[in-house]
Amino acid sequence: MIPFLRALDGAKSVLIAGCGGGFDVFAGVPLASYLMRRGASVAFANLSFANLTVCGGERLGQHCWLIDDRSNDLPYFPELRLAQWLAGRSLEAPVYAFARTGVEPLRRAYQGLLAKHDFDLVVLVDGGTDSVIFGDEPGLGTPAEDAISVCAATAAHAGRTILACLGFGIDHHHGVSHYAYLENVAALIQDGGYLGSISVTKEMPEGADYLDLIDFANERQPALRSIVGNSIASAMRGDFGDCHAISRTKGSELFINALMSQYWAFEASAVVARMAYSAALADTTTFGQVERVIENFRAGMSVRTMRGIPL
Repeated sequence: MIPFLRALDGAKSVLIAGCGGGFDVFAGVPLASYLMRRGASVAFANLSFANLTVCGGERLGQHCWLIDDRSNDLPYFPELRLAQWLAGRSLEAPVYAFARTGVEPLRRAYQGLLAKHDFDLVVLVDGGTDSVIFGDEPGLGTPAEDAISVCAATAAHAGRTILACLGFGIDHHHGVSHYAYLENVAALIQDGGYLGSISVTKEMPEGADYLDLIDFANERQPALRSIVGNSIASAMRGDFGDCHAISRTKGSELFINALMSQYWAFEASAVVARMAYSAALADTTTFGQVERVIENFRAGMSVRTMRGIPL
């Protein structure tokens, strides 16, 4: 059996957390659908871009809020869309939102949720693949949020933390080298940190749930539809190449492809061990500090050459 599936099948209580913030948490819905059908309890969390101090949700700690379908409708609030979608389908899964901070405050926020729910597995989900980052890649995409989440969750959880990426090719328009990503995967295979890949298709109930959520969010938030979510949905529906499902991507080049609907799973600790600046991030308290740490490391390291995947 694929090690990733073995880990899911052995879990009874799972926290599924958006790694890079925004709509990343949506990438965990197929996993939650699979787990709930098997009788496991699931909770969601996400590194939020919203101003959570005015979200109307219950505050559970300095940097964590419980979001439900009655929370305030803020301009960019994927956590609310997920809570509304779950409530509309009578699915029992709480949704938590974390403020965007440094690693140390987020670690404490994760610890609070772990104490509250006693999760035996944490799955960080990334919409895209730029969370699998060592620091010397030619293009990093948006590395700060991913690095914060991977480092904080791994430090907080004494049990197993898995990083699952859904959306190979999405980060093309952010300048990410997918050659470098595959090179990183090879290194993690050597380290024993790669847990295999599984596909999500539109015929699967898990895939149908994901497509339903994307359609629901598109309708509720038409001005800020998810680039990542709609790209993955396009791949699941059989689109290929420079296909644009939403107007937000017009003017950029997309790489919609069948691998985009495939999870790539890793031991989060293995990714942290390969991340050049993970130790320097541990004591950061603000998002700005994290950005400066990454910038300083990049300035002093030799960066890999940008290479394309051979044709």
